[in-house]
Amino acid sequence: MNLIPAAYYTTIYYQFLLLMTLVVLAQGGTKLESSQNLSVKKVLGFSIFLIILFYMGLRPLNFRFGDMVIYDRQFQDYVAGAPLKIEKDPLFGYFMFGIAQIASSSVFFFLCAFLYVVPLYLACKKFFKEFWFYGFFMLVISFSFWSYGTNGLRNGIASSLFLYGLSKDKKFVILTLLITSVFVHKSMFLPLGAYIGTLIYNNTKTYFYFWLACIPLSLALGGFFTNFFLTIGIVEEKAMAGYLSEFNQASEGVELKVGFRWDFILYSAIGVFAGWYYVFKQKYQDKLYLQLLNVYLFCNAFWVLVIKANYSNRLAYLSWFMLGIIIIYPLVKHKFFENQHQVIVRIILAYFAFTYIMNVFIYKL
Repeated sequence: MNLIPAAYYTTIYYQFLLLMTLVVLAQGGTKLESSQNLSVKKVLGFSIFLIILFYMGLRPLNFRFGDMVIYDRQFQDYVAGAPLKIEKDPLFGYFMFGIAQIASSSVFFFLCAFLYVVPLYLACKKFFKEFWFYGFFMLVISFSFWSYGTNGLRNGIASSLFLYGLSKDKKFVILTLLITSVFVHKSMFLPLGAYIGTLIYNNTKTYFYFWLACIPLSLALGGFFTNFFLTIGIVEEKAMAGYLSEFNQASEGVELKVGFRWDFILYSAIGVFAGWYYVFKQKYQDKLYLQLLNVYLFCNAFWVLVIKANYSNRLAYLSWFMLGIIIIYPLVKHKFFENQHQVIVRIILAYFAFTYIMNVFIYKL
């Protein structure tokens, strides 16, 4: 039995993140690379990792967590003896069916949280070595992190596997994990295609120009692009209608509002500006970072083209899941400022402030 009422569950999560952010801010005066700072961050980071994993994984079954109720219905059908039915996303389907044969839905949802949180933890350990805390914390304080661990489960798990794949060294392992993410949720075909594109052409300036060009194109021809992508199946109209008929978009940290979302454009532009600053202003050159940035720019540009579509936030997430890494990566890999640690914690505070204000005060989750 869960001791925390579902009505307060999400709010308590954001208060916990606020407390952790203030702890990080209080330590900003120490040197980034000092043993004192790194030892504290190691303990703090692992504690946050465990708390989020168990808090998210053991949440109550409730309509407040959006699609969680739909997943449970399908899971209970399998428990009752329904045959395996896979219309899309086969790996997730086999996973749900297999767990239904041997365990309860509580175990299933905990394993979903495990597959969502653990790959991010491992990816940050690989990306940032002893500075892994900063990358991981930026991910968990991101605007959509909680909603895609409690609501959009397939997409959340798939994006975590994708990011974990990008942290690997061998091309075969990378592609295997990226392709695996597509079979968990087929929307990851877009980031996969963007990644393959960067292997062929990785000129960051071109990707920047492409992103900028997509804004006026969307304003002028947004309906055309939405209809085009609907016809080829990338944007699922039936699925969008189903979501909107049963659940409010607030369960995903978004407001039920159709049109050109300048607020979300500005949020996405944080990553665009960060990338521009590091690459062109500071002349930062890191092959992996450029690749990550270009994947982000391409996927976000695609979303900009169809931004007027209902439920386009699910397409925005195909770039947003990388945003924390795009912002923090160069700051923990290269020294730009004398007081770099203070700069990092201020960026963390500002980044979390957006998440906190939007989810707690605007959408009142």
